[in-house]
Amino acid sequence: MFDILTLLQCLLPEIKVTTMRQLSQIIMAMLAMSGRVTMLGISRWAGIGGSYRTVIRFFQTVIPWGTLFWVFFRRHLFCPNDVYLLAGDEVVISKAGKKTYGLDRFFSSLMSKPISGLSFFTLSLVSVKQRHSFPIQIEQVIKSDVEKSSVSPNSEIKTQEKRGRGRPKGSKNKNKTEVIFTSELLRIKAMINKLFELIANFIPLTYLVLDGHFGNNNALQMANQVKLHIISKLRHDSALYIPSQNRDPNHRSRRKYGDKLDWRNISQAYLRQSSIEEDIKTDIYQSTLLHKEFAQPLNVVILVKTNLKTNACSHVILFSSDLSLSYEKIIDYYKLRFQIEFNFHDAKQFWGLEDFMNRGQTAVTNAVNLSFFMVNLSHYLLAQFRQDNPGSGIVDLQAYCRGFRYVREMLKMLPEPQEPILLSQIFAKLTSLGRIHNASTAV
Repeated sequence: MFDILTLLQCLLPEIKVTTMRQLSQIIMAMLAMSGRVTMLGISRWAGIGGSYRTVIRFFQTVIPWGTLFWVFFRRHLFCPNDVYLLAGDEVVISKAGKKTYGLDRFFSSLMSKPISGLSFFTLSLVSVKQRHSFPIQIEQVIKSDVEKSSVSPNSEIKTQEKRGRGRPKGSKNKNKTEVIFTSELLRIKAMINKLFELIANFIPLTYLVLDGHFGNNNALQMANQVKLHIISKLRHDSALYIPSQNRDPNHRSRRKYGDKLDWRNISQAYLRQSSIEEDIKTDIYQSTLLHKEFAQPLNVVILVKTNLKTNACSHVILFSSDLSLSYEKIIDYYKLRFQIEFNFHDAKQFWGLEDFMNRGQTAVTNAVNLSFFMVNLSHYLLAQFRQDNPGSGIVDLQAYCRGFRYVREMLKMLPEPQEPILLSQIFAKLTSLGRIHNASTAV
């Protein structure tokens, strides 16, 4: 069985010994338990030293989770020869009732509608070689009064249509680098600065990978202020322009924007790769283009997919503020952003992100951070577990820990020690119950 207490020794300078022992008991219970991951459920599986009152005390303790995430990652998960990206995304969990801290209505992409629940923004370190995401900082989204009363984008578009298209007469050019950040961008900027204080240049971070919601100039300027290059996605109908090639420096009105780019008729000079797979032709184009809403040129990669049977076309526009980044890395790095979605899946399905029933601010913070801490811890345990059990997943790991708990309780009831061969057979049999992959014969 895994020695969780020894694994958590690296956290001792940041938390008290009592808190570390409570955390160890809770982790052992979460690895072995079945059913919903609530405080009462944890106490039923924690055994001696993990009573319900002890679990309540732990969830009422203020814990520096950001520091714990970083210390555990640096000690057990960091690979010196790897390249890491900083990725961010928001996760929404449904919650009933009216008294949970931070309860509001948030848009759920899974349900495609706003729901009553809690929202948390997560920053993760994504390993390029391991192809895995490690949550490193989690912060709850609390809507301010300005955000609650903000006008929707659709109503803003209708207002512009009533006013008329084009610039108002007499308006002056604005410096696009001077933007007013929303509460969301200010929150993300503060989280990144806090993370940089913890890392202290231990890991060289260059790229911030965000989804299409942040494909705008404000997000790019926020990334510039924290000295990161952004990689994101533009809207499919974004108006992109080729930089003007015939710019007369002596002319008063120097033309900046050239022809507008038509993604259906892109010049072959921008083609970087073309492939056909199962009657789907994929063309990849790359160029430095301009967007009238952005303050600087963009390194744009356009993926055009064509069905050779029906001639139906679709496209995706990725971009980066790093003009020297190759199209292979832009595509690969943006694909790696999706690894953070697997963190959300594991935290919800296995580690109680959707199950906790805490209502206070401290208890909610501890419950959510504990779920994501288990995501990192289970990744480390699975790496050891797969040495004797290749292909195993979290379900196999939990079945193993649950079976070990059954064997330990059964041995306490035996009147005298049994033969080692019999004990090994019992252990192998009980730890294989409920597993997806076959158990290893090694004892």
